[in-house]
Amino acid sequence: MQIRRYALKSGSLKNMRVHEETLPAPAAGEARVAVKAIGLNFADVFAIWGLYKAAPKDVYTPGLEYSGVVESVGAGVEHLRPGDRVMGVTRFGAYTTGLNIDARYVIPIPQEWDFNTGASYLVQTLTAYYGLSVLGDMQPGQTLLIHSIAGGVGLQALKIAKAKNCFVIGTVGHEGKVELAKQTGCDRVIVRSGRFRQDLQEVLGERPLELVIDTVGGDYFSIPFDMLAPMGRMIVVGSSRYASVGNRPNVLHMLRHFLTRPKIDPQSLPEQNKGLLGFNLIYLYERAELMHSLLQELDNLQLAAPHVGHVFPFEQMHEAIRLFQSGKTVGKVVVTTA
Repeated sequence: MQIRRYALKSGSLKNMRVHEETLPAPAAGEARVAVKAIGLNFADVFAIWGLYKAAPKDVYTPGLEYSGVVESVGAGVEHLRPGDRVMGVTRFGAYTTGLNIDARYVIPIPQEWDFNTGASYLVQTLTAYYGLSVLGDMQPGQTLLIHSIAGGVGLQALKIAKAKNCFVIGTVGHEGKVELAKQTGCDRVIVRSGRFRQDLQEVLGERPLELVIDTVGGDYFSIPFDMLAPMGRMIVVGSSRYASVGNRPNVLHMLRHFLTRPKIDPQSLPEQNKGLLGFNLIYLYERAELMHSLLQELDNLQLAAPHVGHVFPFEQMHEAIRLFQSGKTVGKVVVTTA
């Protein structure tokens, strides 16, 4: 099977080039997938920049998420067969038109979904669900704050929280994202600004803030952490304030944010009765049984399909990444191979 894949040694987006090669037959326990759509994630950007510790140190292909069609399977693979429409996660390697992958991480796409939708589900939804339900111990009727509510993780987190009848406050970076959040069920939407503390206090009223999903960092971490109710939990899944548009990271921009990052004294947590946890999806990738257990729980919630906000062709991968860096996207950014 002839494939095209993007590859680079981390450091600069401009180093990423398309390579053509022949994909060998899948090994035992693997499936060979013809990739039809690729989902972009913030981890991709930081890996390309050389700022993601889990990324390979040598030349590699970025990307954590894809959808496509099974071409063939290796020995011992019984739950897949050629022609199956699938979606999957991989520990890098998804920016390609074809790949061999451990078959445990290949999941059938729901019949009513297209490939773009399939490439938009796993990373964001597993991140949101693990953060809310496992780490956050979300309970029905609680009051939640979810940052970047109109993004891929935010929209899926919103659907999960509303399935548990929670009161959800969401934040967005731009006024143009408010309507999508409201249409998806967000109870209150705050446009992030210098008034954030006052806005959050006004929206909360007498409600206790019990759970926060933080994807931004800085004051948008510190302010809600200060306002958490007793036994409230802060779950950190990202820090988008470090992002910028460009081939390389903006070092001065990142240094400023790093030096002003929030600092929590762990000895103060027992006095405050608050919890702070963080994770990234690589943790779940290394625990296939846990991942499948979480996916079954998600199936039981019967969530609406993820929102695909932007679609680019394979040849415009660089443009897709730059738009993603800008923070101007809504929902998922997808790159198609045909």
